[in-house]
Amino acid sequence: MDDQLRERVEAAAEEAALFNALKHDSDPDVGAIMGPLMGSNPDFRPHGDAIPGVIAPIVNRVAGMDAAERRDRLGELAPERLDELEADDEDDAHALPDLPNAEPGEVVMRAAPNPNGPWHMGHARMPSVIGTYAERYDGRFICRFDDTDPETKRPDLDAYDAILEDIEYLGFDPDVVLKASDRVETYYEHARELIDLGGAYTCSCPAAEFSDLKANAEACPHRGKDVETVHEEFDAMVAGEYDPGEMVLRVKTDIDHKNPALRDWVAFRQIDTPHPREEAAEYRCWPMLDFQSGVDDHLTGVTHIIRGIDLQDSAKRQRFVYDYFDWEYPEVLHWGHVQLDEYDVQISTSTIKELIEAGELTGWDDPRAPTIRSLRRRGIRGQAIVDAMIDLGMSTSDVDLAMSSVYANNRELIDDEANRYFLVRDRADDPAVELTVADGPDAGHPPLHPDHEDRGTRTVPAADVLLEESDLPADGDRVWLKGYGCVRYDADGEALEYVDDDITAVREEGVSVVHWVPAEESLETMLRTVDGDVVGYAEPRVADLAVDDVIQFERVGFVRIDTFDPNPASSGYGPTGEEDLVVYYAHP
Repeated sequence: MDDQLRERVEAAAEEAALFNALKHDSDPDVGAIMGPLMGSNPDFRPHGDAIPGVIAPIVNRVAGMDAAERRDRLGELAPERLDELEADDEDDAHALPDLPNAEPGEVVMRAAPNPNGPWHMGHARMPSVIGTYAERYDGRFICRFDDTDPETKRPDLDAYDAILEDIEYLGFDPDVVLKASDRVETYYEHARELIDLGGAYTCSCPAAEFSDLKANAEACPHRGKDVETVHEEFDAMVAGEYDPGEMVLRVKTDIDHKNPALRDWVAFRQIDTPHPREEAAEYRCWPMLDFQSGVDDHLTGVTHIIRGIDLQDSAKRQRFVYDYFDWEYPEVLHWGHVQLDEYDVQISTSTIKELIEAGELTGWDDPRAPTIRSLRRRGIRGQAIVDAMIDLGMSTSDVDLAMSSVYANNRELIDDEANRYFLVRDRADDPAVELTVADGPDAGHPPLHPDHEDRGTRTVPAADVLLEESDLPADGDRVWLKGYGCVRYDADGEALEYVDDDITAVREEGVSVVHWVPAEESLETMLRTVDGDVVGYAEPRVADLAVDDVIQFERVGFVRIDTFDPNPASSGYGPTGEEDLVVYYAHP
């Protein structure tokens, strides 16, 4: 990190620390501001390992200020951030803009997932925003499964429930749940009405031939068919009498339109592959998404649609149908794509599915997978994801979601509840080292939570102990075993000689504080992380915890207690069944 970048990091950190302290009326900490800092400054991310050390002195300086000093300093650095804090109207602080032409009690919005697999993290943005808007306007939240493509984006029967579980985990309960594949007869009815209105015709042009006609703004020779013929041929499509590609139903638009993509687009096509849902398996004539979605949005009373900026043509296509039926088109908001850091796996349902099928991921909740299920298994609260998504706002540009912002949100939610324990990791480059503790107490008694004395302490036996090798001091130097006391390292004797329990060794003399576990009574632990599995040893009292409990391994991070069926030995990944404990790593 060069001097110029360091100065930028320091300046941004001071502003973030001041804002965080004033917003929450508490002292800032490095972890809480890392998320906003990285999210607002993507060029900082390659230096993520070094930045905590750079900003720690600044955070400490802000922690030493009183509220008035913090307010004055933020006013000097970023008066607009101070104005944000001081806004009287809570709505002024919303990251989400007000919806256009929205009346309380009348807003209806929809999420329209394709159920071809459980959701990845990019999918979380839509329910987060729609659910938040529905709550703000006392509106309705519709979840409609757009599952009318049984071939290219073939539905996964397990995904319907999986997606609803993801929405529930994020904290929302849809008012209405629909499956488009249950509504095919409704689309047929509207197609027939559209034919009667002169708005649709059947076309048997080969795809390449029609593409040339469209590009040259030339009318399809079938465009002038009489209504009776169009009805007959469409009924034959519904009856499955044509092969795929042999006949389509097109919406009659403006053949001279300046955008060729809007010229006489396909509304229905033939697909021979049966739908995986038994209720829809007999259909062979399927609506294209723009027709199906447009009809459903009107029939379900959708007032506001959010879609990607790359889908602007969808609204333009659908408006032709709406004009034929004399319907009012909903308000439309566009946004850019979400880009995610941290993961090596592409944010793509098809890619994740392929990796699972190939055995490279153990499932949708593998900690290495960028999925909602994975974060849930790691012990991250749904609200932490929602808050991070809301903070992205509604920019039409692509936006970066730093996972550190999700972690910062989650830390605020769980820190007070998560009791503390010790874990000593045993890594190839930093192995666990066994040492005897001489002439000291039989056990240490660290607190369960530093801010809650009423929760008491835990007992950690201290005869022979394990430390991470990197925590050992030089021979003859001291180290502080947290919750136990000061010891001196005897390298020759492979021992730690007890000195005393005077905390001034830490506060005034700079003796390092380390975590440790008993060598005999500790629990062999598999720590499952985004970067792979780590073996370690947890203190014995962790055995008393229940599955789904979230705790903090001190100086390591927050984890969720888990159970996990062992993988076949040939997989080389995941628990073997010999571990005493399996935990999923949430974040630092």
